[in-house]
Amino acid sequence: MNTTALVPYRDPARLLDERITDLLGRLTLAEKLGLLHQHQTPVPRLGLASFRTGTEALHGVAWLGPATVFPQAVGLAATWNPELVRAVGSAVGDEIRVFHQKDPGDVGLNVWAPVVNPLRDPRWGRNEEGFSEDPWLTGTMATAYGRGLTGDRPDYLKTAPTLKHFLAYNNETDRCETSSNLPPRVLYDYELPAFRAPIEAGAAVAMMPSYNLVNGRPAHLSPLINQVVREWTTDELLVVSDAGAPANLIEPQQYYPDGPSAYAAALLAGVDSFTQDDADAGPSVRHLEQAIARGLLQESDIDTAARHALAIRFRLGEFDPPELDPYRSLDPDLVNCPEHRLLAQDAARQSVVLLKNECHVLPLDDASTGLVAVIGPLGDKLYEDWYAGTLPYQVTAVDGLIERLGADRVEFCEGVDRITLRVAEADLRLAVGAEDELCVSAGEADEAALFDLFDWGGEAWALRSVRTGRHLTVTDDDRLVADQPGPNGWEVKQTFRLIRTSESTTLVQHLNSGRFLRAGETVTLTDRAQATAFLVEVVVDGTARSAELAARAEVAVVVVGNHPLVNGRETEDRAELDLPAAQERLVKAVHAANSRTVLVMSSSYPFSTCWAQQNLPAVLWSAHGGQEYGRALADVLFGDCDPSGRLPQTWYRSAADLPDLLDYDIVATDATYLYYRGTPLYPFGHGLSYTTYAYSDLEVSATSMPADGELRISCTVTNTGTRAGREVVQLYTHQQRSRVKQPLRQLRDFRRVALAPGESERVELALSAAELAFWDVTRDRPCVETARHSILIGRSCTDTRLTATVDVLGERIPVRQLTSRPLASITFDQYCAMTLISVAPDQGEATQSLDPGAWLAFDDIELPIGRFTCTARVSNEGTATGRLELRADDPLHGELLGQCDVVPTGPRHSWAEADFELTASQPPSTLYVVFSARGLGLETLGFAAVS
Repeated sequence: MNTTALVPYRDPARLLDERITDLLGRLTLAEKLGLLHQHQTPVPRLGLASFRTGTEALHGVAWLGPATVFPQAVGLAATWNPELVRAVGSAVGDEIRVFHQKDPGDVGLNVWAPVVNPLRDPRWGRNEEGFSEDPWLTGTMATAYGRGLTGDRPDYLKTAPTLKHFLAYNNETDRCETSSNLPPRVLYDYELPAFRAPIEAGAAVAMMPSYNLVNGRPAHLSPLINQVVREWTTDELLVVSDAGAPANLIEPQQYYPDGPSAYAAALLAGVDSFTQDDADAGPSVRHLEQAIARGLLQESDIDTAARHALAIRFRLGEFDPPELDPYRSLDPDLVNCPEHRLLAQDAARQSVVLLKNECHVLPLDDASTGLVAVIGPLGDKLYEDWYAGTLPYQVTAVDGLIERLGADRVEFCEGVDRITLRVAEADLRLAVGAEDELCVSAGEADEAALFDLFDWGGEAWALRSVRTGRHLTVTDDDRLVADQPGPNGWEVKQTFRLIRTSESTTLVQHLNSGRFLRAGETVTLTDRAQATAFLVEVVVDGTARSAELAARAEVAVVVVGNHPLVNGRETEDRAELDLPAAQERLVKAVHAANSRTVLVMSSSYPFSTCWAQQNLPAVLWSAHGGQEYGRALADVLFGDCDPSGRLPQTWYRSAADLPDLLDYDIVATDATYLYYRGTPLYPFGHGLSYTTYAYSDLEVSATSMPADGELRISCTVTNTGTRAGREVVQLYTHQQRSRVKQPLRQLRDFRRVALAPGESERVELALSAAELAFWDVTRDRPCVETARHSILIGRSCTDTRLTATVDVLGERIPVRQLTSRPLASITFDQYCAMTLISVAPDQGEATQSLDPGAWLAFDDIELPIGRFTCTARVSNEGTATGRLELRADDPLHGELLGQCDVVPTGPRHSWAEADFELTASQPPSTLYVVFSARGLGLETLGFAAVS
């Protein structure tokens, strides 16, 4: 190709940086501002088309019509198979390209996936969007998925993946107003690694900040974006805001008074693209123009953001001749093509986790198995979550088993009650009348007055009309109609709460509006005082009918779980971990009727299924598995493939085993498998096989290694059973002694091996000393400490088969010399009743007391006997003077070294200095700072000896 006549930005032979600089130089300021919105404005004179960020691609192409739907992200992680996950990402990338070819204006190639927030708490409403509670496994899977999305060409991107959501985002409750407390060790050792891995690997070229605040500062203003994240890559990184987040900086976060100041602060913090006001870029552009006019921004700041926006467009091939882009003209038939269907089946198959298997119930045998009863509300239905694609077809559990055994050997019962709602003390019932609208009918209950009742947990019930086969909902004009396929939409309007007011009467509350049903001449919504009391009359007992079927069957397969849009989804966290009560009753009744009961859970998150673990012979779990779920499940149930899924997060026995949902300090609260000291229901990494394995002949390449060294670890794994199987060999480590609290165990590597009966394989694993580093708060940097480490190899984080030790020759953390530099309050070792806050809108972090008597502890200090002066940088948002006390070795009874008053300093970000003297009669080993009142802030303490 002759490129001599091309302008520089159109010349693919030139360096990318040179091309971007040339194009920026040709754009006017107004044109550059038009690039800083989700819907970038075209520049026809230069051949720039419109460009849209934000195609959803979490586990398939979403919101654009039928496309291949793969298992949810947490299900993909349960495969513990990065190669498979990369293949899924590649298939999704291909399908996005095809949709883009058909509609380049509305289908952008910047995709908003994957989600890399570690799954710290299984109650998080968006649990299904993440990969794992372990940051390393999260980073590994995100890198694999991102590499699939980006393609395998170093010179062109297939799509441009965007990591979500930076940073410390695991709660939907008040998500735009809550602040996630991240002490430095939690930040650097737990939260950041999951983001770092795919960015360093080039598997993500963009990032999205989260809605929440972090240490008192909105995540969209985090200095970490420019100071830390962008240092992980030499490529230009695009940072896009979450939808509506720019406006949140004004309300409800009240961080800036108006749009220009908020937009300027976000852009200077590293946000390049504003997702606000849907497709209308006008308001965002005007805010930026006003910020420039007020001197809050310079044109060079706009150039920096525009450069980031243009960089991925160049890498996507937009400005190159079409024949050079390998992804420009993919086969339109790739969407839901046979290869992608097979891949979806394989992904669903590998994501199934066998949690328990006793009494030789599984695997089932095709030839000898008689009648199979498939029971449960998820037995013949697949559900889409909010970020799922549109299912092109459904293979349910019933479909998969009928396809395998034939219709004469499979019977299905949904297992839900069929009810009528009768007005108390009247012969009137709710019914579905003309135009599917809810009305009142007299006389005996007929089909129009019957409803199937679904319990989705969290006091959320759905009512499906028997006459229409559709769910009851409330329209925008407050009519009650039965015309919906089920719970759906951003605002789910198809769920109700049944509130018992006496032994026999019940009020029906519409969850979305909070109002109650009133049955008069018409059925309306009203307040509680005017609500109608109903008698819930069971016409068909779904549990009893299920038990009858189970008693006739040779084996019962009960399929339960969650509806992905109810009780645990974006905007809604769970309060508990229990199965919905009606589903729990169903499982118990079926097992009482047939001891050969297999529980199959299809869910977005873990449940606390303690009764099932104690009583049922077989239990399986998978995330919602996509279009091929039923075939995959049948393959596992009948042993065509060995269950190879492993849990990517801990299953707890109760929500009582978890800290507060809003407490992000996993170290202090003993959270996640890293620190949890209890006995979980199922541990991280757990998953059974239909065969058995022996581990032997552990070899470690050295008994010690330096801080920059690496180890080769190998062992022999043997299939000691009679069936072929796939094992996941997991390597964990534990640092035996340390200055700080260390994880009980931490995943470092794993390998998947496929073994025939009696076959052995030598498994090679790797460990570098750098992986053993943790954040040293005393020096604000990573540290590989001199210590002995346990090497643990096994089938889960608690099922260890082989152990060894290695001595790591690192460094010893020195004592804190308080007179050498100011002591930053956030470098505490322990704390009580403290929170983290921002010092200024753009930079700095400090601590603030939550209650009188709150304290900070700083271990291993060096403060000689004598007199010292101390300068404390403090704040006091209250109206009364408070006090700081410095004590030695105990916050209550330790020697009082010194104290100072903290006068009111004003609102947030107002600081002052307080000078005082202290005296140490004996050298303390731990310094305690004790706060006398709520709302006292401390940034630093500076010490100097009195000569």
